[in-house]
Amino acid sequence: MIDVTALGEILVDFTPHGVNEEGNPSFVANPGGAPGNVMVGLARLGKQASFIGSVGRDKFGYMLKETLKNKGVNVEGMVEVSIPTTLAFVHIAEQGERSFSFYRKPGADMMLTKDDLKLDLISNSRIFHVGSISLTDEPVREATLTALQHAKDHGVAISFDPNLRPALWDNLHDAKKWMLEIMPFADIVKLSDEELEFLTGEVDIQNGVERLTNQFDIPILFVTVGSKGSYCFANGKSVMVPGKTVYAIDTTGCGDAFFAGALYQILEMNVLGKEVSTEKLKNILEFGNAMGGYVATIKGAIPAMPTLEQIQGFIKSKSI
Repeated sequence: MIDVTALGEILVDFTPHGVNEEGNPSFVANPGGAPGNVMVGLARLGKQASFIGSVGRDKFGYMLKETLKNKGVNVEGMVEVSIPTTLAFVHIAEQGERSFSFYRKPGADMMLTKDDLKLDLISNSRIFHVGSISLTDEPVREATLTALQHAKDHGVAISFDPNLRPALWDNLHDAKKWMLEIMPFADIVKLSDEELEFLTGEVDIQNGVERLTNQFDIPILFVTVGSKGSYCFANGKSVMVPGKTVYAIDTTGCGDAFFAGALYQILEMNVLGKEVSTEKLKNILEFGNAMGGYVATIKGAIPAMPTLEQIQGFIKSKSI
C-alpha cells in the first residue's frame, strides 16, 4: 500500500546564489514544484510516496526524475514529453519571502494526458494529493479531474493545496473557479491566509473559514500564516499553534514542507476519516510548523526537506 500519491507539476526552481564577478545575479538549479516537494517531504520522513506527472526529454527533466527517485519517491507514474521541462526563477526579498517568474508557455508539466495515468498508483494509496497548477491548461486539467474521480470512486482520501500562482493563470477568475471546483473532492485542504482571502473575500481568518466550510464539507482544513504559525479546523474544533522563530534564508517550499509534515502525522495517527481530538490537531500543527521552519533555513525546496531524525533534532533544539 502506498501512503500518498501526488499528481501535478515538477519543475526546476532557479534559486538566487549571489552575484558573479561581473555583478550579474547567479542562480542554482534546484528541483521543485509543490506536489513533488510534498512527496519528497513524505519520503524523507519514511512514508511510501509516488508521483504522477510529466517532464521534458531534456537534461532538466532527467534531473527531476532522478532526484525524486534518489529521494525515495516512486516515479512509475512519470512520463517524458517533447515539450521543454518547466522552469521557475525564484526572487527572494530581504525577509526570505519569494516571488516567481515562470517559463511555461507551454511547459512539460502541462502535457500529462488522462491516457498517461497509472490509475492503480492512486487506487492503491491511502491519500491522493493534488494542487491547482495542473488545472491551468489542457490536457493536464482533464488528467487531474479523471484522477480525482478515480480516487473518489475508490475511497481514497484526497488532499488539496490550491497553491495560488497568479502568473500561471490566464485570469484570476479562472483560478478561483477551478480551485473551488476541486473543494467538493477534498478531505484535507491547506490554504495560506492569502489564498483563503482570495477564495472567500474575507480578510479575517475565522470569517473566511466559516464562509468556505458553509459552502463545502472539508473534514480537515489547515490555514498557514507564514512565520506566525498555523490553524486547523476539524470536527467543529479550531486550533492555532504559533510558529517558532528561525533565521529564514529562503521560504521556497515551506508551505509544502508544512503539508508534508501534517500528512505524515495524519497517517501516523491513523485519523483519516475519524474525529480528531484537539490534542492531536495541536500535534499535527506543531510538526507541520517545525517542517516549514526547518525548510526556511536552507536554500531550495526539495534539497531542504529533512529526514525524520533531522526534524526531531530541530524540534528538540527549539523546545524550551
